[in-house]
Amino acid sequence: MLAGGFGTRLRPLTENRAKPLLPILDKSLLQRVVEVVPSDMVERVIVAAGYGISEMRGWVSEMELPYEVILSVEEEAMGTGGAIALARKYLKGNGPFLILNGDLIVSVNVSELLHHHRETGALATLSLWEVEDPSRFGVCELSNGFITRFQEKPDPGTEFSNLINAGCYLVEREVLDNLDLEKHSMEREVFPQIAALGGMAGLSFKGFFVDAGTPSSFIQAAKVCIESNRFSSGFRCGESWFADGSRFGDVTRSSIGSNVHLGKSSLVVDSVIMDDAWIGDDCKLNDCIIGEGAKITNGTVLSGKVVGHYSNV
Repeated sequence: MLAGGFGTRLRPLTENRAKPLLPILDKSLLQRVVEVVPSDMVERVIVAAGYGISEMRGWVSEMELPYEVILSVEEEAMGTGGAIALARKYLKGNGPFLILNGDLIVSVNVSELLHHHRETGALATLSLWEVEDPSRFGVCELSNGFITRFQEKPDPGTEFSNLINAGCYLVEREVLDNLDLEKHSMEREVFPQIAALGGMAGLSFKGFFVDAGTPSSFIQAAKVCIESNRFSSGFRCGESWFADGSRFGDVTRSSIGSNVHLGKSSLVVDSVIMDDAWIGDDCKLNDCIIGEGAKITNGTVLSGKVVGHYSNV
């Protein structure tokens, strides 16, 4: 799991807080990313991380998870290729190994991806997602189940495909063993070489694809988890989710963490309210993320705001 970033797009939530540990409903982002994999296919999760290491180590030691978690620590940013090369010493067996981008909440079928990988005999197999505007992404050309070439952030109208790399891919051990232990990119340097040799397969999927690395997409990730009933505690009411111990209120398309106080006549729409937050009376929150333990005073109106943990607004 590639999670080496600082989470700058989610500040102030990620100031002194490791992004993989931010909660989406009743699980951390780390758990949400991993849960795309069937439980019987997960033995060990290696997290390539570079920030919030002590907090993540504490979390791993306290959590009871159905898989082993090991942190592979980057002292400096090494790119996706370098991060994977650094982490390979923790890999067991001969592969193939699954690599996941640490921000993504997706509906990719990993069993189907593995079947396609084995059927094609590929060295690497990417999950692919179709978008209307691929100009912000790396585009893949797919032919007979194989990726023939890549195109990085094409100008509108010049793209040869609407399929993008969905951040979930299988790689054979021989590919990993050949990675240089220096800063480089899997997407820009390694994958095009494999594709040129005819060893890069691809498989598109339907459902949902959310990059939870921005405030708006983090809220969208919570909504997707609510819509697909991806929670094991709390309850769903309409299009919202309430954790155990939260006060019920006027809430629409939002998630409400545990021990959250919702004041009288307050309205919460399209928002994420984390554990122990206190929302005063007559507040109106729209498209907001309210951090743990934050206090929103009576009569406050917020739209499109991110409030840090234990802040007063």
